[in-house]
Amino acid sequence: MSQWNQVQQLEIKFLEQVDQFYDDNFPMEIRHLLAQWIENQDWEAASNNETMATILLQNLLIQLDEQLGRVSKEKNLLLIHNLKRIRKVLQGKFHGNPMHVAVVISNCLREERRILAAANMPVQGPLEKSLQSSSVSERQRNVEHKVTAIKNSVQMTEQDTKYLEDLQDEFDYRYKTIQTMDQGDKNSLLMNQEVLTLQEMLNSLDFKRKEALSKMTQIVNETDLLMNSMLIEELQDWKRRQQIACIGGPLHNGLDQLQNCFTLLAESLFQLRRQLEKLEEQSTKMTYEGDPIPVQRIHLLERVTFLIYNLFKNSFVVERQPCMPTHPQRPMVLKTLIQFTVKLRLLIKLPELNYQVKVKASIDKNVSTLSNRRFVLCGTHVKAMSIEESSNGSLSVEFRHLQPKEMKSSAGNKGNEGCHMVTEELHSITFETQICLYGLTIDLETSSLPVVMISNVSQLPNAWASIIWYNVSTNDSQNLVFFNNPPSATLSQLLEVMSWQFSSYVGRGLNSDQLNMLAEKLTVQSSYSDGHLTWAKFCKEHLPGKPFTFWTWLEAILDLIKKHILPLWIDGYVMGFVSKEKERLLLKDKMPGTFLLRFSESHLGGITFTWVDHSENGEVRFHSVEPYNKGRLSALPFADILRDYKFQDQQKGETKVMFLPFLSPFQQFGVIQQNRNLHQTSFPCLQAYMQC
Repeated sequence: MSQWNQVQQLEIKFLEQVDQFYDDNFPMEIRHLLAQWIENQDWEAASNNETMATILLQNLLIQLDEQLGRVSKEKNLLLIHNLKRIRKVLQGKFHGNPMHVAVVISNCLREERRILAAANMPVQGPLEKSLQSSSVSERQRNVEHKVTAIKNSVQMTEQDTKYLEDLQDEFDYRYKTIQTMDQGDKNSLLMNQEVLTLQEMLNSLDFKRKEALSKMTQIVNETDLLMNSMLIEELQDWKRRQQIACIGGPLHNGLDQLQNCFTLLAESLFQLRRQLEKLEEQSTKMTYEGDPIPVQRIHLLERVTFLIYNLFKNSFVVERQPCMPTHPQRPMVLKTLIQFTVKLRLLIKLPELNYQVKVKASIDKNVSTLSNRRFVLCGTHVKAMSIEESSNGSLSVEFRHLQPKEMKSSAGNKGNEGCHMVTEELHSITFETQICLYGLTIDLETSSLPVVMISNVSQLPNAWASIIWYNVSTNDSQNLVFFNNPPSATLSQLLEVMSWQFSSYVGRGLNSDQLNMLAEKLTVQSSYSDGHLTWAKFCKEHLPGKPFTFWTWLEAILDLIKKHILPLWIDGYVMGFVSKEKERLLLKDKMPGTFLLRFSESHLGGITFTWVDHSENGEVRFHSVEPYNKGRLSALPFADILRDYKFQDQQKGETKVMFLPFLSPFQQFGVIQQNRNLHQTSFPCLQAYMQC
């Protein structure tokens, strides 16, 4: 069953989640019409390969043209109209940046897999639940509402400032008119009335100046409160969601909404600053005893300028964390002399800044790390931000050709490059720029999440374990000595992340029974809802009686699935994580030849199967095969092995082994007939029993 077909069978609450991330960037109509073709393409690889992305975009448009030809014959006017519009939008939006469409589609497919995995979970995981609380959504709405209110208030003070200017011009005209009158006229009744009018105008001017300054003070107070509480908190939440997304969790969104809020606030503050400058001009032209402008304006201007500086400093963010194109699902793990990409964004989108902001990248700038190794960045490490850099019109810059290179001075420390030592060293990539705008010069700096530098691809699994542990355990973006004393992680959180590894890397997450088995392997507990796990237990200490760690074992299984049994895994044929005791419990009452597939607990990256039969006197017997590893599976696809495997039934003679797939825990045992085409090899009709 295709992934899209599985999605369409979800409950309504999960379908609503799917609906949220399909928009004009990738319309759901295209996902539906081209479901199988889309799932057969490697969008993740294309997201970091411009040539591949260009070819895929061209092929996507060709596929759309073929669909247009088909629906034209059916004379479906509405669908024809929509497809033509979608094709035009896609071609216009992504023609200059084909990699972005690959990123969009890759993210959508990944999010579908995550939702499918979540649907198989008994309850929503603790990490995902914390990211989707109703209080967070309520705060987002409040921030947007308050930003709009501040913008409207500034527009009102703009009118007040203009009214003051007009009132002062009228006062100035009347005053000069009196000055030009003859001496005799100055003693007349008309003159006295004019003086009274001027006094009333001066009183009104004084009142309006005080009122305008009071309103401006109120706006500054509200902006200060909004920025230092709700807006910055919202930004920190986005950064936390980004951390979780980097290790396989739900896609992080909301950056466009934040950009809108930051930009509106910046525009409002600059407008307020210009209003204060106009008040200064007015006060210079005409002042009087008790004039509030000289007293209050300077303090207000200082506060507004400080808020602008603070807003800009928080608006400079890493939109997409460092990632090697060769390993798109392992961000923040970088290999020396291998290019990586990273994307920066300024959340204050002002046309005046287009191509005017140059960003410089460096590594380990003025920070202490656990590492004795030192690195430099090779390649283009200075680039200008532009609105054209991103298809959504944000002010951003993407570095695509940076390479970390180890400095020769650290060659004497090669002895410290033990597998665990190197993969626990955290480094930071820093980005600097300077904003020059409306007479202000603002220095900005931001850093990536901690990255791990490896010199050999064999270090990648343990490096990725470090990235997982760090981002599960802390929201501190710059704790580079984290592994001096790594904290423990809750078992429930960690198992949730383990399921994400499977859903994001091999297309199908883990259900509660599989997670329970992993929990039992890590602890003596049978329930994974409580308890903590140490870093050493997860990645450094060997499993009891085994020459490898838990993480090494799990990573080898992921590699096995990805390279050798992916269709079997995605379609749910592999039970995988099941103990020998439960295996026998499931099989003992089944007809002879029924078997199930599970991952070997004693061999790294091995898969085996056990079947049941009965002796002549009716005794139940279990038979297991030697685990198949990647060496054996490279020579012969696993589907072929299963198809050709036979056993001797005492009553019926030679019979093919039957299959016990691991499907939904809500389904009961029953007999079904399935025809599958796996690894280009057809199974015969298999009698299969579903686990309840």
